[in-house]
Amino acid sequence: MTSFLRHAALVVLLAPWLAHAQAPAQIDLQKSSIVAGFKQMGVPVDGKFQKFALALQFDPDKPELAQVRFDVDVASFDIGDAAYNQEVRSKTWFNAAAFPKAQFVSSAVRQTAPGRYLVNGKLTIKGMASEVAIPVQFRKDGAQHVYDGVLPIKRLQFNIGEQEWRDTSLVADEVQLKFRIVTTAR
Repeated sequence: MTSFLRHAALVVLLAPWLAHAQAPAQIDLQKSSIVAGFKQMGVPVDGKFQKFALALQFDPDKPELAQVRFDVDVASFDIGDAAYNQEVRSKTWFNAAAFPKAQFVSSAVRQTAPGRYLVNGKLTIKGMASEVAIPVQFRKDGAQHVYDGVLPIKRLQFNIGEQEWRDTSLVADEVQLKFRIVTTAR
C-alpha cells in the first residue's frame, strides 16, 4: 500500500472521532480559583493557590470522551501571611523545591444527574498518588463554562505536615479542596 493510501485510510478511520473532538478549553484565570480549606487549632483557614494550569476537553453531551489535567504550582499557595506562606513551601509541608507541582489527571468522567458529573482520576501531591472521585457541577454561562466542586482529602495521606505537624490537634487532617473553574471554548 502506498504512503498516500495509508494516510487516506487513517483519515477515514479517524474521521468519526475527529468530527466530535473539541478544542481544549481556555481557562479564565480571573474568574477561576482553587482554595484549600482546613482547620488550624480548631479555627477555619482558607489558602488559595495563585498559579495553576488546566488542560480540559469536555462536551456535556459526551462526558465519556472528556479529558482533564490540572497542574497546580504548590509554591503559589497563599494563606495571607508571607511568613506562613514560606513555611508551607518548606520540606515539612509541600516541599515545593522537590515537588513543585500537584497534579490531577482524569481517567473517566460520567454524568450522575443533569449538570452533575463524577470525575475519576489520579491526584498526585508531594510525589504520592491516590485515586480520587470528584463530584463536579457544570453549567453554561453565556459563552463560558463553569465547573464547581469540592474534593475532601486527608493531608497526611500525602505527607503534608511532617514531624510535629502530624499532630492533627494542631492542623486537622481533613482538607477541602474547593474549586471554581471558568472556561471559554477556543
